[in-house]
Amino acid sequence: MTNQTMVVSECTSGINVVAMTVAMANSSLFSPVAAALPKPSFGGGGGYIAISRNNSIKNIDINNGERVKRVHAWVETMRASSPSRKSSLSQTDDHKTWMIQHPSALGKFEEIIEASKGKQIVVFLDYDGTLSPIVEDPEKAFMTSEMREAVRDVAKYFPTAIVSGRCRAKVHNFVKLSELFYAGSHGMDIKGPANSNHGILFQPPKEFVLMMNNVYKILLEKTKLIPGAKVENNKFCLSVHFRRVDENLWVDLAETVKSVLKEYPKLRLTQGRKVLEIRPTIKWDKGKALEFLLQSLGYENSENVLPIYLGDDRTDEDAFKVLRKRGQGLGILVSKFPKETAASYSLEEPLQVMHFLQRLVEWKRSSAT
Repeated sequence: MTNQTMVVSECTSGINVVAMTVAMANSSLFSPVAAALPKPSFGGGGGYIAISRNNSIKNIDINNGERVKRVHAWVETMRASSPSRKSSLSQTDDHKTWMIQHPSALGKFEEIIEASKGKQIVVFLDYDGTLSPIVEDPEKAFMTSEMREAVRDVAKYFPTAIVSGRCRAKVHNFVKLSELFYAGSHGMDIKGPANSNHGILFQPPKEFVLMMNNVYKILLEKTKLIPGAKVENNKFCLSVHFRRVDENLWVDLAETVKSVLKEYPKLRLTQGRKVLEIRPTIKWDKGKALEFLLQSLGYENSENVLPIYLGDDRTDEDAFKVLRKRGQGLGILVSKFPKETAASYSLEEPLQVMHFLQRLVEWKRSSAT
């Protein structure tokens, strides 16, 4: 074990932080010095040496053309992430075939229970789109009281974790249950249940909090001219929501975000459901968080555990892939439309997620009597 200095703070735009030392099992989780990474070029002739005026103009034209291609590629993924759109897969593949490959977790509930025999179930839950519906205003993504009760009951019988792109403090405020593990910022900020011996389990170095605060302030200013754009500070990552942005302005938004990030090679841009995610270039994602939590619970190399992960976003695919690779555990995609996924099962919406959790509790209660 090695000691890594980490930061503990709430998800605000302030830069006051409190440092603490957390025992880290693997100090190689972080990428090599980011200065060694090539700095992306976005226009302005960056990366070119002008030998003559004609060559300089030609290189700038090529550079601008590549930039336009990259931005338009991002816009296409932004369109594909829209929850109101059917993916290209749903238009070309037979829905019945997809359902055969990814059957309903409710319809195959007995099959799932059979796979859990003699094993400890550990439940992992995304928040937005899984426990709460996707809404226009991300600040109003409230879960129902019935869903909260279902999650509370699940946590009585199975170790349960919320793994979200949201700031840990913010998602905790939505869920309002202290008996859970919370992994915020796409699993980069992990804390155990209250009144447990887990405490703060994992956080990136504090330099990323300061960096995110700086980028947050810049993006707040630069996106003011794009109606509907919303920048959310999730402590160790930023979310640029475009749910309310006119599709004709998506190119402008993508260009704005990418132009800011070109000055920050330690940060990377990823895609979610109607959101652009800005994250540190560290070797960490929801899949790594899942593995870390299993290790923290003592199930790192155990064959007597069945992780069940439920999520709706492409960032949840990292967790689904980990379960596939382990050959142990079940991924459940929450989606109304067929799409490429490493999950084994599917559910259509948060209401079905609630019913699945309720059935888990009912099964556990009946088997205990």
